[in-house]
Amino acid sequence: MSKKQKSKKYPGVRYRQHPTRRHGVKYDRYYFIRYSLNGKGREEGLGWSSEGWTEQKAALILAELKQAKTTGKGEATLRERRDNIRAKKEQERMNNLTFSEFFTQTYFPQALQNKTEKTCIREENFFRIWISPVIGSRPLNKISPLHLEKIKKNMGDAGRAPRTIHYCLAVIRQVFNLAKALNLYVGDNPVSKVKKPTADNKRMRYLSDDEVNILLAELKKHAPQLHDMALLSLQTGMRAGEIFNLTWGNIDLDEGFIMVVDTKAKRNRAAYLTEDIKAMLERRGPGEPTELVFTDRNGQKIREITNTFSRVVKDLGFNDGVTDSRQRVCFHTLRHTFASRLVQMGTDLYVVKELLGHSTIAMTERYSHLSDGSRREAIRNMEKSLTKQKNKKVIKLI
Repeated sequence: MSKKQKSKKYPGVRYRQHPTRRHGVKYDRYYFIRYSLNGKGREEGLGWSSEGWTEQKAALILAELKQAKTTGKGEATLRERRDNIRAKKEQERMNNLTFSEFFTQTYFPQALQNKTEKTCIREENFFRIWISPVIGSRPLNKISPLHLEKIKKNMGDAGRAPRTIHYCLAVIRQVFNLAKALNLYVGDNPVSKVKKPTADNKRMRYLSDDEVNILLAELKKHAPQLHDMALLSLQTGMRAGEIFNLTWGNIDLDEGFIMVVDTKAKRNRAAYLTEDIKAMLERRGPGEPTELVFTDRNGQKIREITNTFSRVVKDLGFNDGVTDSRQRVCFHTLRHTFASRLVQMGTDLYVVKELLGHSTIAMTERYSHLSDGSRREAIRNMEKSLTKQKNKKVIKLI
């Protein structure tokens, strides 16, 4: 590359001439501008004549920078100008980034890495069936609560349960939260301004003693490990996820308790061993402290209850004719049965709350109707007291 040369016609403009490459009949030139900023000399490159640069164009850019420096308006350096151009392009990209583009290119790939396969399938179905037809082609910053109300209405008109609609809105909320965290969306999350559909989705079904015995016997015949997991839930109230996470280091057979960790409520709790549970654990182990008590056929952590449970429940006819999802028997019914038994035996609701690991007593109060025997007795006692008062001789005062 040749030495820099000054333009004879335009002060402050310089160029280097390529030793071999030509542009037309002349050698290609790379142009620079040189000026003073804050008392220091500054030189910045512009580009090649083959890219459209000329001495005159370089001089025009230099004049604009000098004018900006004098007036205080506009960019005073090429770097500042380029930064502003990049920022403008980024802003335009943000303004035009559609929900579908962000979901498919950013959100869903992250979900595949961090969420279970079942959850990802569910979220992809929500996107494809309900979300994309309404807001998929709209830029993120052009999506309003009104559009989300339309999604909610479409799902309601199609007979989807309030809880399902709530899950769909939760997916949209998570998409906007991620976009905001990545500085690709500015403003309030539109889902925060949509009223969530409400419904009593709490499971009401619990098993009788006969049903428990029949279920455990069938599970033992078809899947012994599933039988042991069901027994653990029935007699400790542990959730399926808590059972999947259970390691031998969490179990103290001598003291007779399990330290339940990684709970839904984000706080550890103790689950106490019955003789049945203790015998089952002694038969299965013990293992190394970090070793899982229950694993899949590959020795890995279990991700979900197998279909064997549903098949056994179906064969037993527990769900025959049941259309209300709250009344259908599933694995979570076992935890519900544990709590229901305790309440029916007169256990204080606050004790039940701690054994279940509920974060608030309100969550446990769903079982309060099962203890109405003691409440009926209280009313009867009050009635007896009132009757005695009525039968007392009344003395008139003159």
